[in-house]
Amino acid sequence: MSTATETQRKAPAGERVADWADGRLGIYGLAKANMRKIFPDHWSFMLGEICLYSFIIIILTGVYLTLFFHPSMNEVVYHGSYEPMQGIRMSEAYASTLDISFDVRGGLLVRQIHHWAAVIFLAGMFVHMFRVFFTGAYRKPREINWLFGFLLFVLGMFTGFTGYSLPDDLLSGTGVRFTQGAILSMPIVGTYISMFLFGGEFPGTDIIARFYSIHILLLPGIMLGLVVGHLILVFFHKHTQFAGPGKTNKNVVGMPLLPVYMAKAGGFFFLVFGFISVIAAIATINPIWALGPYRPDQVSTGAQPDWYMGFAEGFVRVMPGWEINLWGHTLVLGVLIPLVLFGVVLAALALYPFIESWITGDKREHHILDRPRNAPTRTGLGVAWVTIYFVMLIGGGNDIWATHFHMSLNAISWFVRIAFFVGPVLAFVVTRRICLGLQRRDKEKVLHGRESGTIKRLPHGEFVEIHEPLSPEQLHTLTAHEQYKPYEIGPTVDENGVERKPSALQKLRARLSKSYYGEDNQIAKPTAEEYKEITSGHGHH
Repeated sequence: MSTATETQRKAPAGERVADWADGRLGIYGLAKANMRKIFPDHWSFMLGEICLYSFIIIILTGVYLTLFFHPSMNEVVYHGSYEPMQGIRMSEAYASTLDISFDVRGGLLVRQIHHWAAVIFLAGMFVHMFRVFFTGAYRKPREINWLFGFLLFVLGMFTGFTGYSLPDDLLSGTGVRFTQGAILSMPIVGTYISMFLFGGEFPGTDIIARFYSIHILLLPGIMLGLVVGHLILVFFHKHTQFAGPGKTNKNVVGMPLLPVYMAKAGGFFFLVFGFISVIAAIATINPIWALGPYRPDQVSTGAQPDWYMGFAEGFVRVMPGWEINLWGHTLVLGVLIPLVLFGVVLAALALYPFIESWITGDKREHHILDRPRNAPTRTGLGVAWVTIYFVMLIGGGNDIWATHFHMSLNAISWFVRIAFFVGPVLAFVVTRRICLGLQRRDKEKVLHGRESGTIKRLPHGEFVEIHEPLSPEQLHTLTAHEQYKPYEIGPTVDENGVERKPSALQKLRARLSKSYYGEDNQIAKPTAEEYKEITSGHGHH
C-alpha cells in the first residue's frame, strides 16, 4: 500500500527547472518543432558556417581587447616594454595597443586572432554570397535574406576599416587620411561630414574615440541583428538543396539538427577556431610596432588596406586626376567618380534578385538550386562582377605590383583602366560559352552514357569507345533543371486591327529576357523519346 510520501514524491531537480522554464518560455514546444529540423548535407553550406563562426570569434576576442585598449588621442610618452619606442610621443590609443601586444598576457595572439578572423569572415562572406548567387538561392522567397547577407558584407567592410584604424599607427592613419579626402570630394555635404567625424580639421581630436564607439557598439550591434534575422529566415524558409532523387520544392533531404548536425557543427566551430589560431600564431598581421605612431606629415611606404577595401582604393588610384570648377567650387572628379562607381557596383549586386525576377517574370518559390552551367547568363554576370573586383584589387595595390615585379607603375594603372572595361566583357563571353559547352556535354552523357575508356573493335574493323549508361540518380541530376521561355511582348495588333505600341520598358524586358533564355542561351534538354530511341540500340554503339 502506497503512502502519502510516496504519492507526492518530487521530480528530479533538472526536470523541475525544465518544467518551470517551459511554463514561462514555451521552450519544449519550440524545441520539439525545431530541434529535428532537417539540414542538407553538402560541403558548400559550410561556407556560411565559416562566416558565422568567424563572427563569433571576432566578438569573443573583441571583448577581451576592449578591456585593455584606451581610445584616446591624448599624447603620452611611451615607457613600455618595446625598447625601440622608448621616449617617443604617441597617442594613448597607440600606446595601449603596444601594451596589448607586448605587456598583456596573450594580448598579441588575441589581437592577431581578432584581425585574422575579420579577414576570414569577409572572405567567407564573399565566397558564400557568390555560392548563393551562382546557384540561384536568392530567388523567392529569399530576396530579403540576400539583402541581409549583402548588408553584412558591406557593414563588415566598414567595421574592419574602423577596427584597423583604432591603433592610430602610421598605416591606419594614412588610410583615415585617404577616407577623409574621399569624404571631402562629395559636393555640398563633404565638408560638413568631415568636420562632424573629425571634430575639426584633420586629424582632429575625436576620431579614434568615435571610431571606437562605431566599431564596438553601432556596427556590431546592427550586424548581430542581421545575423539573427538571417538565421531566423533560414529556419523559416527551410534550406535550399541541390537537385537529386526524392528532392522537391516541398521537402528537405538531409540530417536532423539534433543530434547529428549539431555535433558536426560544434566540431567544425573548433576546427575554424583552431585554424584561425594557428594562422594568428605563425603569420604576423598589422605589426604596428614596425610602423610607428601616426603623424600627419608622414606616410608609410607601401600603405595598403586589407583586401576587402582594396577594391574601393583601386577605383581611386587608377582614375585620372580630373577636376572641374563650377560657380567658384571645385569638383574633384578623380575621387567623386570612383565613389559613385563603387556604390553603383554594390547596388547592382544588392538589387540583382529583384532585377532578375522582373526580367524573367518568375514569381514562384524556389527551393531547388540551379547548377551554374544551367544559367549561363547569370553565371557570366557573376564571373564578370568578380573580374571587376579583382581587377580593381590590382589597381589598389599598383605600387606593390610595381616594386615586387619590377614593372612600371603607369603601365599597371593603364592595364587596370583598360581591363576594367574589357575584362568583364571577356569574362562574361568566355563563361557563357563554357556553360553552354558543359550543357552539351551533359546532354551527350544522358543520351550516350559515360565514357568508359574501353576501346572495342567492331567486326568491320571500326574502333569505338564503350559508353556506360548513367545511373537513374545521375540521369535525374542532369535533367532536373527547368528550361524557361523568354518573355515576349506579344502581337502588337489586336483582333480588331488596333495597333498597340509597346513601351520602351517592355521592349527592354523582352530583350533582356531573350538574353537569359533565348535559343542561343540554353541547350535543350534531351527528351524521353530521344533517350528511348538512343538506348534502344538504333544508331548507338
